[in-house]
This record gives sequence, structure tokens and C-alpha cells, in this order.
Amino acid sequence: MRFGAGSFNADAKGRWYVNLPVEVTCAEPKPERVVGIDLGLKTLATLSTGNKIEMPRFYRESEQALATAQRARKTKRARAIHAKARNRRKDFMHKASAALAQEYGTIVVGDVSPSKLAKTRMAKSVYDAGWAGFKQMLSYKAVRHGGRFVEVSEVHSSQACSSCFVRSGPRGLKDLGIRRWRCSDCGAVHDRDANAALNIARVGLDTLAGGAPLLDQAESLIGQIGEQARSSAPSRPS
Repeated sequence: MRFGAGSFNADAKGRWYVNLPVEVTCAEPKPERVVGIDLGLKTLATLSTGNKIEMPRFYRESEQALATAQRARKTKRARAIHAKARNRRKDFMHKASAALAQEYGTIVVGDVSPSKLAKTRMAKSVYDAGWAGFKQMLSYKAVRHGGRFVEVSEVHSSQACSSCFVRSGPRGLKDLGIRRWRCSDCGAVHDRDANAALNIARVGLDTLAGGAPLLDQAESLIGQIGEQARSSAPSRPS
């Protein structure tokens, strides 16, 4: 094991740590399993398989205790509460990202940016989501486990139907409350986030050079879920 040049940093409670990069051997490339991930506020992540990763609202859970400490001007106590919430969030994301990296050979994530949402009434939820940290964990853990991480544009991922690709879905911040919708063209019924994750997977695999086998797998996955969506939709009059 080899150590590189290190650095020091302090956390919110004033505790100091030394950071040392360590050179480790990466795992052998694993058999390809592809997953697209749509990061969100109500759930940490929705996978292209339809599964969702729910994350407790650590910051919101600590709000009452934090407000009490701040009113009493207990600065050290307030810092400790902030640090605890941050550490709990980080621990949860480490475990979730490790599980994904162990299961999937290719992880594709949308390039969601918290900057715009952080200026809205959803700012607290954005703070609790921790998207940047989660994506960073996925990126290095994917490599460590013999896989790869791809970040792609998620423009129109919620609007486009993953079955027929027509942009008939909810649009913009004003439609964030619409969680399920029916494609006006093919009639497929979609979970908003799962549909976005499928589109993210498709875009990611399209960008990989020489990724034909992976693309075939993604098309198969998308086709299966599209068939399920169409079978759940009532037939339309001719």
C-alpha cells in the first residue's frame, strides 16, 4: 500500500483530521449490468429498474433541536447538531453508493444541479439531498469495483416518453407535483422518476464509444418496462 501527499482539515465541531490518498488495486472489470439513476428530492435516487432509494431527512429531523440551540445562543451545540446530521447523511450515502457499485457495472447519472432549486422553497430538501456528494461517491466506487460511472445531460429526461420518445410529459418546476403521467402519443403510463432514469440510461449508453453490447442490454430493459407501462394503460378508441 502506498500513501500520497496529504492534507489537514477541521470539521464543524473543531476536530482535526489528516487526509491521505492511498493507492489501491482496482477490481477486475465485472460483467456488465447497466443502471440509469435519476436523483431527486422526495427520494435520493430512482433507478431505471423502477426501484427507489429513500433517504431519511436528516437535516429536517434536527431542525427543532437546532432552533432551540440557536435561540439559546449555544454555538457549540448548534455546530454539533449540524455535524451529526451531515455525518448521518454521509454514512447513508456511502452505504447506498457502495451497494450500487457492487451490483452494476455501468452507472449512468443525470447532471442535476442544485443551484436553481436551492433558491426556491425546496432549499431545505435540496440541502438534505446531497446530490454532489452522492455522485462523487458513485464515481470512485464504480471504478474501485471494476465498473464505470457516466454523468450525462438530463435535459428533457422527464418530458420524453421512454417508450416512444415523444415529449409529452410534465415540464419545468411548475409540474414537479405531477408524479405519474400518461403519454399522449402511445398511451404508456409512467412513474415520472423511473421514466427519467430510463432516458438517462439511454443517453449514457449512447455516449459510450464501442458500447453496442451495453446498448442492447439497455434497449432490452427499456423495452420490458415500456411493455409493462403499455399493458397497464387502457386501450384507446380507434
